[in-house]
Amino acid sequence: MHKPIVSVVRYEKPLASVRKAVDLCGGLDHLPARARVFIKPNVAIWTRKTAFPKYGVITTSRVVEDAVVLLKERGIDDITLGEGIVMRHPKDRETPAHAFETLGYNRLGRRYGVKVLDLHQRPFEAVDLGDGVALSFNVDFLGSDFLVDLPVLKTHVQTVVSLGIKNLKGLIDIPSRKKCHSDDLRKDLHYMVGKLANRIPPSLTILDGIYTNERGPFFDGAARRSNTLVASADILAADMAGSRILGYEPTEVPHLVHAARERGRDPEGSWIDSKGERIEGAARRHEYAFPYTDDGTLPLPLEQMGIQGLSYRKYDLSLCTYCSVVNGVTLWSIAKAWKGQPWDDVEILTGKAMKPTPGKKKTILLGKCMYQANRDNPAIREMIAVKGCPPSPQAIVEALHRAGIDVDPAHLEGIDTHPGIFMRRYEKRPEFQESFYTVE
Repeated sequence: MHKPIVSVVRYEKPLASVRKAVDLCGGLDHLPARARVFIKPNVAIWTRKTAFPKYGVITTSRVVEDAVVLLKERGIDDITLGEGIVMRHPKDRETPAHAFETLGYNRLGRRYGVKVLDLHQRPFEAVDLGDGVALSFNVDFLGSDFLVDLPVLKTHVQTVVSLGIKNLKGLIDIPSRKKCHSDDLRKDLHYMVGKLANRIPPSLTILDGIYTNERGPFFDGAARRSNTLVASADILAADMAGSRILGYEPTEVPHLVHAARERGRDPEGSWIDSKGERIEGAARRHEYAFPYTDDGTLPLPLEQMGIQGLSYRKYDLSLCTYCSVVNGVTLWSIAKAWKGQPWDDVEILTGKAMKPTPGKKKTILLGKCMYQANRDNPAIREMIAVKGCPPSPQAIVEALHRAGIDVDPAHLEGIDTHPGIFMRRYEKRPEFQESFYTVE
């Protein structure tokens, strides 16, 4: 049986390195003539308010342009680049426009005739992914003949890794994204992500590891300059190799196990052939989970600060991306509010599946889903509900104040400037170069 080829290449220079990765794996050998090609980068999140630490979070514009050039060399004129950025306000059109302009995508449009689309402004169509699962995908992607998938090589706090298959989540509409974060123990996030590639056209996946991210997918992870590219015409093969490079056997990544079983393949990846650099030689362990106390009731850094009288349970798979955006800032604001005096036995619950601990004095239900799941729970002595979807920073501030946690409103209400705090860790390190995220 023919084994899919995965290439692993050290990034050294523009175009040449991506070309080598693609040529080694034969990644465009099955590109149809005059194909309609859809390029899916990973623009996980964006803000217009501050300098943004894109390293390990967003696909480098360098790799995006190199992929476009390789397509143009093969006579492809119908190229669409599309992304559905995670935003607190889905109807916000200015933020995606700002991202596409800043990253140079509009310049790619002028230079190469690439169509650039904010997928939130385009139609979606339901697709049957099997076993009764239907999700709504962007119609421009569905109408394409070939997919170029350009994720970042990074770990993910919920799915262990976020690579080619996980990157497809940006092609589905917001209700479908929230549906992926079900509280169904069988059809959970791992199961749903494992199905995302079931109906894709012929494809090329290039994992952009010029910068990688530990404890991604967002800016509160830790970026590294890794200079690694992984490419394959088989999306699952690329992801299995990428997982190993990040330090995880494919069998340790539940959605890859699901995807392998969907295809009748060995989850250990014995069916993959590799070229270029040795996978073992490129591997560098990237942790994926933020550390919590043994009982999962408080992030370890907060416990080490001596915080008492608070239970803020570890996120689970049912916490959707939109609540995740405010979750980290909420924790950071709480840490800043600690003055050494125990709080009044407060419990904060997130996602869709958590249940309150009997006996707690105050229970904050953070988000619409958590409120709907527990609004009538008799174990709650004093309920403090934050019902938004996602919850607004102002409502979170009010809830925390009501619980006796005196957070500074500016910390949460300035959520769009929060990434700038994380940018400072990279500013004077020469290996972190903003030029990788522009098109000259």
